[in-house]
Amino acid sequence: MPDELGSQRRTHYSTDLSPAIAGQTVTVMGWVLAVRGHGAISFLTIRDKRGDIQVVAKSGACDDGVRQRIAALKPHSVVAMTGKVQPSEKAARGVEIVPDAIRVFSEVAKIAPFEPMAKTVKNIDTRLEIRAVDLRRGVLQDIVNARNMALRAIRDYFAESDFVEVHTPKLISSATEGGAALFSIFYYKSQAFLAQSPQLYKEQLTMGFEKVFEIAPIFRAESSRTPRHLSEAISIDLEEAFVDYNDIMDRVGRIVTVAADAIRKYDGLDGKLDVPEIPAEIPRYSYAEMMEKLESAGVPAKWGTDLYPSALQKAGMAGFYFVYDWPLGPKPFYVKPAVSGDKKTSESFDLMYGDLEISSGSTRIADRAELESRMKQKGLPAEKFDYHLRVFDYGMPPHAGCGIGLERLLMALTGTPDIKDTTFYPRDIDRLTP
Repeated sequence: MPDELGSQRRTHYSTDLSPAIAGQTVTVMGWVLAVRGHGAISFLTIRDKRGDIQVVAKSGACDDGVRQRIAALKPHSVVAMTGKVQPSEKAARGVEIVPDAIRVFSEVAKIAPFEPMAKTVKNIDTRLEIRAVDLRRGVLQDIVNARNMALRAIRDYFAESDFVEVHTPKLISSATEGGAALFSIFYYKSQAFLAQSPQLYKEQLTMGFEKVFEIAPIFRAESSRTPRHLSEAISIDLEEAFVDYNDIMDRVGRIVTVAADAIRKYDGLDGKLDVPEIPAEIPRYSYAEMMEKLESAGVPAKWGTDLYPSALQKAGMAGFYFVYDWPLGPKPFYVKPAVSGDKKTSESFDLMYGDLEISSGSTRIADRAELESRMKQKGLPAEKFDYHLRVFDYGMPPHAGCGIGLERLLMALTGTPDIKDTTFYPRDIDRLTP
């Protein structure tokens, strides 16, 4: 039978242990990473949310029943350990615990298909089937903690910049961007969709609040099997009145910088994360300049085509950079054409990291007649967007904004090769569980 928690409580986390408290009796709690036995001595490594703790059970130094129970433990067991802190040059933080008592809250019923200390596991599906166990591994703990610190820093940035946090509907009646990549659902007696983006709502909210942001799920029904696509992702969306896409690029650069700085301060379980340096001014290249770069690299480049990862790799693009003034044709209906009168280009941008798209944004159309004209060009029935168009009759300010993919940003800032490891329970074309 498992032991009960009862009145026992943790007194110290791993990070609270140091030679300064040698001789004190402490209680630590966590799950077992590893057990090693050498005759009359057993070594146990416990991991809590902050790090690892070494326990040394030696015959004559601790109760034999405690030592034998420790020796019988399997990795992933959940325990509480009470004992004295003693100095140890070889142990983490220079100390180890000599146990007086142990409680085993959960003994392992099955042997996991991978080691809890493994940095790599070949088959990602093996890990994802028991994702909660997978997330105990140090490498994933580091990514999750980096994610948490980045989000905290980004929210602080928005607060300091006088943005209002909003929450927009995720059940919508029509496509936000007019595309086909939508998840359709039944909504009582009507058809509804999961939101691709908070785009139209956040535009409307600039009418009352000027500066708004939202950090929330978006849903894309894209039949992509790549290490950089998710069907459900977290988007950091912002919209601001009385600015254009140049101002939004400035903000995006600052957001990336504060996120990188926050992660850089984190000392991970597996050591420091290798966070790339963010230049004070992230380079900006126009779409036309990118066409020239591709041609110079011997890559066929036709105006109006997307910048595909393979082409960007051949052109040697690396680090963070913006591509702006994209062709207008493929852009969503709300993207503003270039002020210059050039009918070919738009006031839009993408933030890239090498060949990975991190963010997309633009100046938005603030005039109803122009917006309806763009809808017509895109073959979209204006009546389906009446809920959006009607507010433009009541004073829509000039505005601009963007969305930043949190998981892709984390891929760039932590060097994570597969986007599924930057989230908790990934959803893609092949996975709806766990």
